[in-house]
Amino acid sequence: MARQSDVRRIALGLPETSEGESHFAFSVMRGGKWKGFAWTWNERVAPKKPRVPNPKVLAVRVADLSEKEMLLASDEEVFFTEPHYDGFPAVLVRLAAIPVVQLEALLIGAWRCQAPRALVEAYDQGGKRPARPAARTSPAARKPGAPRTPRTPRTPRTRRAR
Repeated sequence: MARQSDVRRIALGLPETSEGESHFAFSVMRGGKWKGFAWTWNERVAPKKPRVPNPKVLAVRVADLSEKEMLLASDEEVFFTEPHYDGFPAVLVRLAAIPVVQLEALLIGAWRCQAPRALVEAYDQGGKRPARPAARTSPAARKPGAPRTPRTPRTPRTRRAR
């Protein structure tokens, strides 16, 4: 069925996706931060020992806990979880048990959960990149002699009396 090479091909085919440098994980930039949507599961092999990456299992972000519960109930051979992921919207996927077509739909859904809205809308309209907002005028681009836009002064913080 699916392999890590399939995960890499599908994930990197999505707009503005990046693969982790030190581990098998995929993220998309949103709000100036990398937001992960799929990564190798780190399994606890021995109690009180560090977790070890298990390349046969992929952790995948889902929209919410109800979607997580739906996936877990849909196929116990493919989807599972562990206490570490309790209360967190992600499922664990056995790669050998999931068809590539289903993996692709799952990864696209995970990417959509983490990608910026404009990027998702552009993807839905045919995969084009969204138009970037106009850049602020740099000081060099202002007309000579034009006044600078004043900044709002910061007020110092004070301690509140108790």
